[in-house]
Amino acid sequence: MAPRLDRNPPAWASPLRALAVLALVAATTLGATPAARASETEGARWPLMVPMVAFDEQSALRRLDYAPLGRASRGWRICVLYPHLKDAYWLSVNYGMVEEARRLGVSFVLYEAGGYPNLARQIDQLARCRAARPDAVILGTVSYEGLTPAVEALAREIPVIAAVNDIDDRGISAKSAVSWHEMGAAAGRVIAERHPPGSPPVRLAWFPGPEGAGWVRFVEAGLREAVAASSAEIVATRNGDTGLEQQVLLVEDVLDAHPGIDYIVGSGPTAEAAVSILRARGLDGQIGIVSTYMTHAVYRGIRRGRILAAPTDFAVMQGRLAIELAVRTLEGRLEVVHAGPEIRTITPDNIEAIGPAESLAPASFAPVFEITAE
Repeated sequence: MAPRLDRNPPAWASPLRALAVLALVAATTLGATPAARASETEGARWPLMVPMVAFDEQSALRRLDYAPLGRASRGWRICVLYPHLKDAYWLSVNYGMVEEARRLGVSFVLYEAGGYPNLARQIDQLARCRAARPDAVILGTVSYEGLTPAVEALAREIPVIAAVNDIDDRGISAKSAVSWHEMGAAAGRVIAERHPPGSPPVRLAWFPGPEGAGWVRFVEAGLREAVAASSAEIVATRNGDTGLEQQVLLVEDVLDAHPGIDYIVGSGPTAEAAVSILRARGLDGQIGIVSTYMTHAVYRGIRRGRILAAPTDFAVMQGRLAIELAVRTLEGRLEVVHAGPEIRTITPDNIEAIGPAESLAPASFAPVFEITAE
């Protein structure tokens, strides 16, 4: 019998991590009940976008009305790795994976690396996955190229499925992800549409995320390309991990150094930090905020008029699709090797029509580190 898949200690294993989990759960105040959300997927087709060239970040896309599997042929064992569970984005990915694993009847064990600087930790976690001999690995990477040798070695034995974050495609069997270049461009177009070329100039502070992460180089390129077609100037750039505490420090630093900025654009935690900081400084409504992706706090901020907009890549659906692609790969039923949801930009004008479904985990959901096939 293969050894049991040991996982990291649960997030509640220390007082500090317990507080972090409680805060994360408290942040998820949106969404339908898990039972209602799960029932929506039964027999439903998934609207997906498929790159014409798989694993090509800037490939043209085609629409696909995707029919998910009804049930796995057996209780496959999957090892899942995340960069972190610091914010509600990856919590939402986790929810999608949990729901789909239960629906298909497969097992998984989850490791999370604790943040994007922790490449060595994630490499070690991948080695532990390999030693436990699961049937497949789903990898949400902390680095675009840093895990390539380990992935290539593992892929000689079992399939590796990439989830959400972009990664060097060597050794990757399938990928559940959207274009992070387009996510950045969507956020940049919010600025460009408000300030077209020739209009009075505006000043923008930009918070791309952690240097070296598998998505940051693409979101930065997309944002800068879109902003170049506007009257906005990026006057400050600050890279850093997407933990809320780090983003608070970065936003405070920029506001002190550049008191005349007009916009703050960055990750979900950047936007969340900015809302609180601007309110505390009496700048609420004077500086616009745009997020490059959706979290529960960003959703609330848009609904309340404190955040202008954010693209959503439907993180819950990406989690579902990663499990689906892993099972199809194992069963020789893989028809599409790279797909993701259609990116949509949420604003106060369309937020009620789009809603939180498939973007955000429901309010009652807490991180799940292990699922056993029934």
